[in-house]
Amino acid sequence: MLEAIVLTIKLATITTLVLLLIGMPLAWWLARSKRWWKEIIASIVTLPLVLPPTVLGFYLLITLSPNHFIGKLFVDVFGYALPFTFTGLVIGSVIYSLPFMVQPLRDSFESMGERPLEVAATLRASPLDTFISVVIPMARSGLLTGSVLTFAHTVGEFGVILMIGGNIPSETKVLSVAIYDYVESLQWKQAHWLSGGMLIFSFLVIVIMRLVERRFRYD
Repeated sequence: MLEAIVLTIKLATITTLVLLLIGMPLAWWLARSKRWWKEIIASIVTLPLVLPPTVLGFYLLITLSPNHFIGKLFVDVFGYALPFTFTGLVIGSVIYSLPFMVQPLRDSFESMGERPLEVAATLRASPLDTFISVVIPMARSGLLTGSVLTFAHTVGEFGVILMIGGNIPSETKVLSVAIYDYVESLQWKQAHWLSGGMLIFSFLVIVIMRLVERRFRYD
């Protein structure tokens, strides 16, 4: 049980950090670009919200397998296949949780308007300095919201995890899979403990989100 908890926290933390690095520039581009096809990209990013997790997991399993070009390339470079490994779980989690990071950030970037950027430009701030000193502080609510949602969503993943990772102790057996395993083997007590903990965690996430929204609304 402890191994599943530690593995889940590790997976959620890594996924959140990776999506912070990927999500911020992507959300900024979606918020600022005038390209007509940016909404096509936005739709692709949002797709995991409506796509059944098992469908996404199935196609990821095929794409990352050694029989596919991408999976074979990874094997040639790193020497091992991605399916049923922790690395494979991270890739699947990043793709599945992408909209939970990008959408709050995009909303925050769009809501700040043009004025702060124009002021920074008049002060001869570089684009990078403007982004770090002006944009990120002003988008802190979206940044925090996206991080919390991404972490919580990763903790609760099941379909994608099971499809691409299976049920390997200390490698891919996260909390959601452990609960399924306990129920399947009729170990109700352990299933109750883990499910109750997930219920409390989910409730705390909602409370935190409400408090964050309220705080930034009155700042």
